[in-house]
Amino acid sequence: MPEKHPGRYGPGGHGPDGQAGRPGTGTTTGGFTSRRRPASFCAVEKILVIDDDAMMRRQITALLAAEGYGTVEARNGREGVALAAKEKPALVLCDITMPEMNGHRVLEAVRADPAIAHLPFIFLTGWGEKEDLRTGMNLGADDYLVKPVEPAELLAAVKTRLRRHQSAGRSTTPLAAATPEALQAALSLTPREAEILSWVVQGKTNPEIGIILGIQLTTVKKHLESTFAKLGVENRTGAVTLALEKISAAR
Repeated sequence: MPEKHPGRYGPGGHGPDGQAGRPGTGTTTGGFTSRRRPASFCAVEKILVIDDDAMMRRQITALLAAEGYGTVEARNGREGVALAAKEKPALVLCDITMPEMNGHRVLEAVRADPAIAHLPFIFLTGWGEKEDLRTGMNLGADDYLVKPVEPAELLAAVKTRLRRHQSAGRSTTPLAAATPEALQAALSLTPREAEILSWVVQGKTNPEIGIILGIQLTTVKKHLESTFAKLGVENRTGAVTLALEKISAAR
């Protein structure tokens, strides 16, 4: 029998234990206690959870609801695409391996619909699905979480992607404009440097970029160091800011 990881969701873990939180202390969900946000705190952000595993859906939606998010559940990929178009959620959490329509096809359908193409999209993946993960990131996924996932990790990923999406909406230069070709022309970078910086602008971490491009983490770091030196900046934030400024000026 696989070892159970308290408070984790997915294979090898368990979700809500059914124990109610004490009055006034919050809600206990999968070993993780979260305090409900007052309804008047802000407009409720709706999260679409797509997974063919009913228990997984129930665990994730319970956690999100305890944090004050609205939730919509889809039992499979086709239902998920239909609900995404109908409900217009703030973010999508989607399993990769599902019958009929897998997570990759769901992402393709979402990105192909102009009304919902902008939605932040987070994949839920197993340890043995690295190739599937690379495919998903290249299709435009914003992030991924490896099962079993800690509740705190899931919530942090959701909050980060929602915040990044809101910030991008306020920018005068869309992140999608930071293509490798545009960056190479605007910043005089090599093709590989421009490719890596393009993913940095999209918010990918070094390990994620390594997976997407199929290269070693040390290679990613060396190219970024070279890029920072060429641009005269010290970190990723400075590089992204300069990149967007240059592209905006060239538009």
